Amino acid sequence: ERLKHRELRPNSYRQKAKPVRLFREHCGMQYLKDISALDISEITDAVKAEGHNRMAQVVRMVLIDVFKEAQHNGHVPPGYNPALATKQPRNRVTRQRLSLEEWKTIYEAAEKQEPYLQCGMLLAIITGQRLGDICNMKFKDIWDDMLHVEQEKTGSRLAIPLDLKCEALGLTLRDVVSKCRDAVISKYLVHFRHTTSQANRGDQVSTSSLTSTFKKARDRSGLKWDKGSPPTFHEQRSLSERLYREQGVDTQKLLGHKSRKMTDKYNDDRGKDWVIVNTKTG
Repeated sequence: ERLKHRELRPNSYRQKAKPVRLFREHCGMQYLKDISALDISEITDAVKAEGHNRMAQVVRMVLIDVFKEAQHNGHVPPGYNPALATKQPRNRVTRQRLSLEEWKTIYEAAEKQEPYLQCGMLLAIITGQRLGDICNMKFKDIWDDMLHVEQEKTGSRLAIPLDLKCEALGLTLRDVVSKCRDAVISKYLVHFRHTTSQANRGDQVSTSSLTSTFKKARDRSGLKWDKGSPPTFHEQRSLSERLYREQGVDTQKLLGHKSRKMTDKYNDDRGKDWVIVNTKTG
């Protein structure tokens, strides 16, 4: 119902599907009013036991929302929320940060991968956008000398000037867009240049393909990370933010964040005006 009335974005709906399924599997035969904090903790503990600490956090948050909805609709007494009474699962982030020199090494190794990988990596650094938004970028989204991005996760609408320049790479967004243009007819900036068993020439590159190809280049780069897990494609977003912050670019607008300190709090003006990223430094 919330999805139908656009109170819930499709991506958020998909993220809630697994927690709700787990809830049904564990508590499907019980009345909501009979479910205890112990029942909820057993679900999150089972997820944690599989090594998915972040998912355990998501499950808890979703079930808190479930009982809020149940209160609103009168299925449980006001204030009854056993999920809220459970402890927040800890999720220690062990993924390593990506340095500029490491990025350059991986980018060089990417020459031996599909051509779309280097385009995707450059867009990640120059635009600072998320993996899914990079895969969704289309040439038709460029007008008024700006690339327009409606973020899949947050709904934030950004207009990124083609003159935005990453000084560390010596490249502008215009340069990267030019690199993405080739002899292949495609709607997407990041696209397949050759027909494969899974895609046709010009098709959009999926997030899983871009992620796995990045991993191949990273693993073949010769780089080693002693502590924590190796950086993923997503770590380029953090590197982009750090590089632009050194330049004096408004990274809060570029990343679509409401606050630099709390990256999970996003712009309230969803679906309204385009937020133009300021390319001026100082």
